[in-house]
Amino acid sequence: MWKKIVPLLIVFSVALNLAFVGIWGMQVAAPLLAAGRTHDAEVWCPLHRKLGVTWEQWQQIEPRLAEFRRKSQALCADMKRMRTELIDVIAAEQPDEQTIVAKQDEIRAGQRQMQGLVIQQLLAEKEVLTAEQQKKLFDMIRGQSGCMGPPLMQGGLGEPSHMAAGSGPADATQDDR
Repeated sequence: MWKKIVPLLIVFSVALNLAFVGIWGMQVAAPLLAAGRTHDAEVWCPLHRKLGVTWEQWQQIEPRLAEFRRKSQALCADMKRMRTELIDVIAAEQPDEQTIVAKQDEIRAGQRQMQGLVIQQLLAEKEVLTAEQQKKLFDMIRGQSGCMGPPLMQGGLGEPSHMAAGSGPADATQDDR
């Protein structure tokens, strides 16, 4: 019986080794193959791929975008910290209204900074994008802009909200009453 199994084990072992070598070879060869790809594959930002930026445009946009991301991530971390501090002040046994107002002002200043960063980035990209790409970009931004209201008011934590549209007594139909 072992005489019949040994050749199968050898074949299995060789096949497994070939699979590992193949995977390793693809990882080593991937950078070499990437040199022959189209530039679309090298635009890592889905937004800019959707806008159809050329390789030349991407070469101008990418460094600015990387810097924007670095700055905005740091600012987001600061704003998250400030929001946590505000919640802690509000949650205190004896909340101090002056401290609350001061924290709100800090958060507003951070929001203004973020808006400034976004506006600078948009103006910089606008210089690089074609008129058609600009229209597409700003149409996408307009489509994403809007106020959905606080998540708690929309039943966003897994529980239906009494404040959400269509769930209050005024929204009930005659049959529901």
